[in-house]
Amino acid sequence: MKALLTPFFFAIVLVPNLNAQSFYGQVTDQKEVPLPGATVVWTGTTMGARTDENGEFALPLPPNPTQLPLRISAIFGGARDTFSIDDLGSYWTLAMSATVTLQEVTVRDEVTGAFVSVLQPIKTEIINRAELRKAACCDLAGCFETQSTVQPTTTNILTNAKELRILGLSGVYNQVLVDGLPTIQGLTYTYGTGTIPGSMLENIWVVKGANSVLQGYEGMVGQITVFPREGGIAEPMTADVLVNSFGEKHLNAAFATKKTKWTNYLALHTSQPGGKWDRDDDTFLDLPRLTRYSVYNKWRYRKENENGLSAFIGARYVHEKRIGGQENFNPKTDEGSTNAYGQTVRFQQPEIFSKTGWRFDANNKISLLGSFVSQDQNSWFGLTQYDAKQRHAYANLQYELFWGKNKTQELKIGVSYRHFILQESIGFAAADTLGRSFAGNYRREENIPGVFAENTFHFQDDRWIWVAGIRADHHNTFGWYATPRTMLRFNPNPNLDLRGSIGTGWRTVNLFPENIPLLVGSRDIVFAETLRPERAWNAGVNATRRFKIGKMSMTATADLYHTRFQNQFFPDYDSDPNQAIIANFTGESRSNGLQLELSAAWNRRLELRTAYNFLDVYRQQNGKKILLPFNPRHKVLGVVTFRTPGERWQFDANLHWYGQQRLPDTRLNPENLRRPDYSKAYSVAGVQVRRALRRFDLFAGCENLFDFRQQRPILGWEQPFARGFDPSFAWGPTRGREFYVGFNFKIEKKNEQN
Repeated sequence: MKALLTPFFFAIVLVPNLNAQSFYGQVTDQKEVPLPGATVVWTGTTMGARTDENGEFALPLPPNPTQLPLRISAIFGGARDTFSIDDLGSYWTLAMSATVTLQEVTVRDEVTGAFVSVLQPIKTEIINRAELRKAACCDLAGCFETQSTVQPTTTNILTNAKELRILGLSGVYNQVLVDGLPTIQGLTYTYGTGTIPGSMLENIWVVKGANSVLQGYEGMVGQITVFPREGGIAEPMTADVLVNSFGEKHLNAAFATKKTKWTNYLALHTSQPGGKWDRDDDTFLDLPRLTRYSVYNKWRYRKENENGLSAFIGARYVHEKRIGGQENFNPKTDEGSTNAYGQTVRFQQPEIFSKTGWRFDANNKISLLGSFVSQDQNSWFGLTQYDAKQRHAYANLQYELFWGKNKTQELKIGVSYRHFILQESIGFAAADTLGRSFAGNYRREENIPGVFAENTFHFQDDRWIWVAGIRADHHNTFGWYATPRTMLRFNPNPNLDLRGSIGTGWRTVNLFPENIPLLVGSRDIVFAETLRPERAWNAGVNATRRFKIGKMSMTATADLYHTRFQNQFFPDYDSDPNQAIIANFTGESRSNGLQLELSAAWNRRLELRTAYNFLDVYRQQNGKKILLPFNPRHKVLGVVTFRTPGERWQFDANLHWYGQQRLPDTRLNPENLRRPDYSKAYSVAGVQVRRALRRFDLFAGCENLFDFRQQRPILGWEQPFARGFDPSFAWGPTRGREFYVGFNFKIEKKNEQN
């Protein structure tokens, strides 16, 4: 551990301050030819810089770079262009037009794909489209192949249900937001990350630990915010096709329009099933047969930073079917029978979302956010029938005020309301002989009004930024809960960010959607007591250091987080091999997470990133420390990207190494159903090559290059309708090596004359 820590702390603390805090980039013409000797100036200031022989520049940041977007002017040979900058922490390319007419061009960072924002008081990792193109990224869960903070984890291999883990804890403890709205919750949690295609995403923001109270009381260990593309930013038309070696097809098309005050973005998506594969000869398919159709449309009226009215309203509809199980399973004839074991999931999910704002002036604004999500699901898990309906409505009314000297302090206050109904019906087919006792109808209704306030303080020209927030929510069953959180950022020098955070969070349990193994296995369920809301507090510190070695821009980060639960729920699978006991756990339950990461970028040609994660996630029970199962204590990531001159070719590779994981206790099982206490360590690698043409990008790649597979992960596969059957015992990849090919097509957006 000392050998691992030393170089990171050296890079963060001891490396001398080689550069003043600057905004880095390159000026080119429309054909991507660098322009040496060009002048770049912050609009409205005298702060400027000249580009070197490669067209690159380092422009000192303006005194108070907190109000984005900022304007920057580029001047070359009599031509002058103005650009809009919405992130100061990345390397940008300013492509000048060939005319001398003043134009305004919005340039998005498409090169440095993943970075830590230098502006946010909370450490925020931003993943943009350049990063998403480095892997297949068919859905949201696949967007983290080159990241170390978020770990996609399969919760049911037969239907390929996944969750997104942060700090080694279940995905239920971090909050997933779409456009700032909590649309993935409850019933939509089980398959929600799979229904969002990666092609329609503009960027993803990832926060670890305590975060803002504005979006709710959840997000106990982190927050993932997804920002879909919009008509004012996206190309007029894009199309994406991907086919893998299993025969799966993913097709996407999107259309963007922009009028004087209106923009519109329409995205269409479908996934079509592949063939039937059973490489380990256990009669069960290695991957489910997935069919999905979805449509997404978002209209926006004016920009939020303009005075007066602004709004967006959107709608999405998802229709999905997943079929997994034995190779000879026919859902038309075998559902609820012992002819063959199968799992089928069918659901429809319509949703609507909106945000309406009125900006009185530069310092006053009021906003109303709202969403409604519905899902109707019908499913069979062997001889267990599970049907469910969910209705989830959310509203948030918020007032924002800039106050104090120079209007640098920001206050947000508001009220929120959540209405949630989940109706579930569980039954067993007549052929079931296990004598399970939890059949019946279950209904949960929640009505939760809340109030919140949060202030962002700026001191000493933003060397200190302090966020303090608190909210109070009233649950119709459990009463009042207070949620305080605070975050602090300090810049001892321009290239070093030190951050700390502490806060609490709570959530109610959605038993079956969040614990699919309860439905897919053969265990009976014992309800020992009524479940109370889970509650935890989280504290963390992190440091980010930016420096240069020659022309290599380097960023080193170190994170340390501690989570402590006051009440937690997890099904007890260890006490009895035939039962899952449902009870609250108020004993000692802890999570300690350390992450070290070093990234480097050189001249837009080469990007390198390596990261190490250590996770100590455990609970104390009967005087013993019990590690959380299916959670590697050690994990290493390496990512490399290389682009040829002109960026016509791009080569990407990533390597994940996972250490041993504790497995559930099977000592009480019959001998043929016992497994080791720990898994093997293993590595998974992925490669991709991309060729850029005028309107097409062609790409091909391979995931799980070394073809590592966990052999026969299903306990009791020989007798799927008998005691001991458990398909939730996967700790590693089960589908093996996957090749894929595809293309991206786009019609470029023309620059608009002012």
